[in-house]
Amino acid sequence: MTTTKIAFIGAGSVVFTQGLLADLFAFEELKGGVHIALHDIDAERLATAEGAARHIAAHLGAAPRITAHADRRSALDGAHFVINIVQVGMRDSTRTDFEIPARYGVRQTIGDTLGVGGVFRALRTFPLLKSLGEDIAELCPDAWLLNYTNPMAMNVQYLSQATGLSRVVGLCHSVYWTMRDLSELVDVPYEEVNYLAAGVNHQAWVLRFEHQGESLYPKLDALIEQDAELRRRVRIDMYRRLGRYPTETSEHSSEYVPWYLHHASEVERLRLPVGAYLGIVDDNVAQYEKTREALLAGTPLDVAGTMEYAPQVVHSIVTGTPRTIYGNVPNRGLIANLPTGGTVEVPCLVDASGVQPTAVGALPPQCAALNRTYLSMNDLVVRAALEDDPRHIRHALMTDPATAAALPVERIWQLCDDMVRAHSDLLQPGLRTELGI
Repeated sequence: MTTTKIAFIGAGSVVFTQGLLADLFAFEELKGGVHIALHDIDAERLATAEGAARHIAAHLGAAPRITAHADRRSALDGAHFVINIVQVGMRDSTRTDFEIPARYGVRQTIGDTLGVGGVFRALRTFPLLKSLGEDIAELCPDAWLLNYTNPMAMNVQYLSQATGLSRVVGLCHSVYWTMRDLSELVDVPYEEVNYLAAGVNHQAWVLRFEHQGESLYPKLDALIEQDAELRRRVRIDMYRRLGRYPTETSEHSSEYVPWYLHHASEVERLRLPVGAYLGIVDDNVAQYEKTREALLAGTPLDVAGTMEYAPQVVHSIVTGTPRTIYGNVPNRGLIANLPTGGTVEVPCLVDASGVQPTAVGALPPQCAALNRTYLSMNDLVVRAALEDDPRHIRHALMTDPATAAALPVERIWQLCDDMVRAHSDLLQPGLRTELGI
């Protein structure tokens, strides 16, 4: 029997690695015959990840082979699946992504998808993705690359265009948890709900939301009408105006449009937690330290599954079990009124043949209009890297709705110069140029 090798790149993101491993080992077929190859450039985090992996396997009665690798190539060699969870720059770079724009008056809540934070997170990540793609092409060309690293859509587009890899899928839990939450809100068991969503990552739309053949949208409308506090959420406000429910939180959704964060009254009305992601980052560091200390003390770890898609993809491909997930893939006729080549989020069938995206036709025009702006910005960021053109960084943020709403164009260019200077060592050399006009 062939051993299935799964390489975790960025395994030092220990909390996320723990959840994925708990999900993997919950499948009986994956308790044995699996090689977990963990890679991270931080020796302490790598050791913590290895200790956590061994604890989780033992707790769940699994017997995988577990190896830890400071060298990425040895982790990738012969892998069948590569799970990318790298965050280039970690906490310090994330703080920079918030603090410099804040000095210019640009408000952000999460900063990992669009906007200043999303652009520079992508530009820091692209050099890693290029070298990772080259290693995969050489060492495990048939592997499925399952990407969790944000900004999801930019990273998948870059991987597709810069590396030529075709077995790349971006995975995000936003559609799944949106539908769980909506089902709970309308008091219908999730398992009985029939739904379809499509769009772009963190800005997809619930196109169908049904129970026993009847739309649940009228029931949602009635709840919203009755509850004034429910109306104080960005995604509810967007749904009422656009007619389709967005698949990401209000904090995320506020950053991808020009209507909310630039206005103090809207920030207050819709209870937007400006800078919220910095607290999440600090919490993640605290959870990592708690895990490390528990392992050193020999005390039990929390072994909880997360219902993430990557373990389901592995299970379906290894066992042939068919299932449907939501994946982020290049748009090749999948959404008719979005640009070809941009990364879209659609239902994907998964079985022994791999991941097969499904076409959903055209989105409602008002939803497609927002998605096209999102994808236009993504394309400019990817072009900046592919063409080594620092002007496209500025063009991207001139196109970004939230940044353009907050700043005149001269200040956008000055902000880019400050961000390039701050992140210079992590950017490809051709993009380190300051372009003050």
